[in-house]
Amino acid sequence: MDIRSLSATSGYAAARPATKADPNHTAAGAGAGARLKESFEDFAATLQKSEQVSMQAMTSQADPHALVQALAQTELAVETAVTVRNKVVEAYQEILRMPV
Repeated sequence: MDIRSLSATSGYAAARPATKADPNHTAAGAGAGARLKESFEDFAATLQKSEQVSMQAMTSQADPHALVQALAQTELAVETAVTVRNKVVEAYQEILRMPV
């Protein structure tokens, strides 16, 4: 077997799970709800970690690089949450504009 076919086989094996259905989620709504809950938990964990690093930096227990990195992650998480909120509000307004 040459290196190109081996590379293609390993690439296919890595991409294959992405195309399979998730057996843990039987209904589309249940999967979306679980992913949404997981996203909220990740958001809260990001904020909590940033707060801890900020407090450590104030007491000189964390390096400035860790503080900047934590603040950048928090900024990205907040911007993402605001963007999602804006899209939800926009969709709700579109629904309200629909004729009945």
